[in-house]
Amino acid sequence: MKIANVEAFWLRCPVPKEKQHTSDYGLLANFDMTLVVITTEDGRQGFGEAKAAVGSSGVCASIVNCIENELKPSLIGKRVKDITRLWEEMYNGTRDHYALSRGRKFPVLGRRGLTVSAMSGIDTALWDLKGKMLNVPVMDLLGGACRDAMPAYASGGWADADNIGTQLKGYVEKGFRGVKMRVGVMDNTVQNSIARVKAARAALGPDIKLMADAHGTFSVPEAKQFCHGVQDCNLYWFEEPISPDNRTGTAEVRASTHIPIAAGESEYTSFDIKELLDIRAIDVIQPDAAIIGGISEAARVAHLASVHQLELAPHCWGSGFSFMAGLNVAFASPSATIIEFSLGGNPMMYELVNEQITVTNGMIAAPTAPGLGVSPNWDFVREFTQKV
Repeated sequence: MKIANVEAFWLRCPVPKEKQHTSDYGLLANFDMTLVVITTEDGRQGFGEAKAAVGSSGVCASIVNCIENELKPSLIGKRVKDITRLWEEMYNGTRDHYALSRGRKFPVLGRRGLTVSAMSGIDTALWDLKGKMLNVPVMDLLGGACRDAMPAYASGGWADADNIGTQLKGYVEKGFRGVKMRVGVMDNTVQNSIARVKAARAALGPDIKLMADAHGTFSVPEAKQFCHGVQDCNLYWFEEPISPDNRTGTAEVRASTHIPIAAGESEYTSFDIKELLDIRAIDVIQPDAAIIGGISEAARVAHLASVHQLELAPHCWGSGFSFMAGLNVAFASPSATIIEFSLGGNPMMYELVNEQITVTNGMIAAPTAPGLGVSPNWDFVREFTQKV
C-alpha cells in the first residue's frame, strides 16, 4: 500500500459565545487545528492532527506549507507500513541515509517546533491508515490494551473563587471523579490562585481528584509559594508550574514540594522529555501527539514513563483526532491510568468528527474501531478551511 497524496487543511471554527472562556491565552473565541489527510493508491485515507499552539487558537498556515511543500515530496510513493522509517526520513531530511545506516539521528534544523508538529500529523495519519488496513485499533498495533476502561478527568475550571466550586461540581455531576482547573497569571496574584484551589477542594470534598494547571505562567518563587499555599489541598498534580523553557526551574519547584509535577505538552520529541527526566523535573509526563512527533514519538515517551516508573497522562486538548491518538497510546501503556477530557467549548472534538466520543460515569472504554476510530465530517472541513 503506497502513498498517493498528502494534504493539510487549516481549520478555524468559532466557539459559540456561551461556551467561550478567558484564560491566560485571552478570550478563546476560535478553535484551530491542522487536519492531515494521507491517501493511498487504492483510495484509502488516514487522518491526523498537527498543532500550531498548545491552546485552542493558533495560526496553522506554516504547518500546511511545511506538510505540502517540504514533507509531502519525500512521502509520495512510499509504503504506508514503513512508519518508523518514514519518521526517520522526515526528521533527518537529506541525511536520512546516514541516520538509517549508522543507527543514530542526523536531524535537520527543524528538529523542534512546527516541523515536528507537521510530522506529528503525518505520523498519526499513517498509524490510522495502518490500523484500518489491518482492521484493528492503533492501540492493538502498540501492543494492545492494558485495561478495559480508564477513568477520564474533566479538564476546565476557569471560574473565580466564588464560583469555581459550582463549576467543578458541575463536572462531577456528569460522572467525573477527577477534575482539573486553571491557575497562574490569569489570577493576577498567587494568593488568588491559592484561594481558588482551596475553594475548589472545599466544594469537592476529599474524594475527587483535583489537578491545577498554571500553563507555565508562574515564576519559580511564585510556583513555590503556590505549592506551599495549597499543600493541604491534596492536589493530584500541579501542571506546568513555570515556563517550559526553564527546565531546571521546574526541577527546583519539584524538589520543593510533595505535590506531583506534570509537564510535557509543550515539548518536541522524546529527547525533550528525556532532558526533563535527567534532571528529575517531573512526576507525570504529558506528551501531545499533535506536537511531540505523532503516535510514534508519543509511544516512545510512554516507554520512558514505564522505565522511570512515572505516570503517563497524554495531553488531549485538541480535536477528536489528537484525542484518539492520545487515547490509543494511553490504553497501550501500563503507565497511564487517567485520561484528559475537555469540557471547554470545542467544536473540533464534537462537530469535526462523525463519531461521538463519550464518557460514561466518568469512564472511557478502550478503543475498538480500526485505526483511530474517527473520521472527518467533510461538510465541516469545507466550511471552516482557511486559505493559506
